[in-house]
Amino acid sequence: MEWEVVIGLETHTQLKTNTKIFSGASTTYGAEPNTQACEVSIALPGVLPVLNKEAVNCAIKFGLAIHADIAPRSVFARKNYFYPDLPKGYQISQYELPVVGKGAVTIQVPAVGKNAAYEKAINITRAHLEEDAGKSVHGAVEGMSGIDLNRAGTPLLEIVTEPDMRSAAEAVAYAKKLHELVQWIGICDGNMQEGSFRCDVNVSVRPKGTEKLGTRREIKNLNSFKFMQQAIEYETRWQIETLEDGGTIQQATVLFNPDTGETRAMRSKEEANDYRYFPDPDLLPLEITEADKARIQAEMPELPEAMKARFESQFGLTSYDAATLTADRALADYFVAVVNAGAEAKPAANWVMGAISAKLNAEEKSLAASPVGAESLAALIKRITDNTISNNAAKQVFEAMWNGEGEVDAIIEAKGLKQVSDTGAIEAIIDEVLAANAAMVEEFKAGKEKAFNALVGQAMKASKGKANPAQVNEVLKRKLGA
Repeated sequence: MEWEVVIGLETHTQLKTNTKIFSGASTTYGAEPNTQACEVSIALPGVLPVLNKEAVNCAIKFGLAIHADIAPRSVFARKNYFYPDLPKGYQISQYELPVVGKGAVTIQVPAVGKNAAYEKAINITRAHLEEDAGKSVHGAVEGMSGIDLNRAGTPLLEIVTEPDMRSAAEAVAYAKKLHELVQWIGICDGNMQEGSFRCDVNVSVRPKGTEKLGTRREIKNLNSFKFMQQAIEYETRWQIETLEDGGTIQQATVLFNPDTGETRAMRSKEEANDYRYFPDPDLLPLEITEADKARIQAEMPELPEAMKARFESQFGLTSYDAATLTADRALADYFVAVVNAGAEAKPAANWVMGAISAKLNAEEKSLAASPVGAESLAALIKRITDNTISNNAAKQVFEAMWNGEGEVDAIIEAKGLKQVSDTGAIEAIIDEVLAANAAMVEEFKAGKEKAFNALVGQAMKASKGKANPAQVNEVLKRKLGA
């Protein structure tokens, strides 16, 4: 039997606010345990929640970015369950009336094996505001567990998809696209190691060609794209093997162990009625007006798809180049800065996607930490364009710039890399080469094209690599009557 995997994602995105969603306590990461747990965070009797307006603005931005329905009226509810890091005994969330309704995110799924790359729209069911819980800390004191409530009340936007994905590759492509988008519009810092972007993945399998969904298992708190891929692939194999062996799948919440590459059941999966949702009596309904949406829309940056289209039309870039540059806002902004500093668009794109990206990846640096700024890179590209230096010399100049040896012109002068473009000087070099390589000349005249390339090489060698290659070719052809 041929099986089909069905995947849906729930992503907890920590919103980029200075304070918590229902109190003025700080959301700064890394503070000493419980130093950011205010009266609201620890649920002292009589305290009341007050909604953080910036968290609402972040939710509206996301809704606009995915062209979703934004509810004019949404309601906060109490999601009731007991856990030690949840002091109130309930989480304030949204259930029946979320702030963001149906929308979509278009993903690019890369080629895998014989399967070509393709584009696919992933439908978003909803995105709702809620508060984060605290954190259980095990082993800080030998034989004991502790509770850190610093995270309690941190604002989250939970983004829920339809079960539209059919492979681990699609799920990872969606998670990466969402990760890029929330950073692009400035609502999340995207730091997965700190828990700012966490994915729960619902996985089920069914016989291919059937419509009925299989029983799903939810893999909790994946904070790495690599682990997500591994977890989905393992869970898919496990479910298929279980069914083919005559077993049944029980709905459950599971955890992924990166050390073993396996998932294991943590608890049976709760249903909505287990949480006894009801509207929170301490919070008024959230009302969003058309004026609110218009104000936020005016503050929105140009979105990746629009910028990609503009790069293609304005700068003449290929679809691939434009997509690569707009995959990250910092990269796109850097490219634009290079072009604005006077570099031609295509060479600028090549250098940004090539040498700059390679160096940053190798040294695990962000663009903000690049030793070569946009203006410096533009100056280097201009020296290639005006034939001051060759492409090979430019690589040497770039290395020197990266290592902090100075600016473009000073490095070219210090290293003697200026290209010889004087026609008279190049003709003199070629005359010497032709005189010294009569056999190669005869071979070329006899129809051997490789001899021409050999003569070009000899001319470049004689000029110590400084001669303009295009002029060398031109003069050599003229003198050989080619």
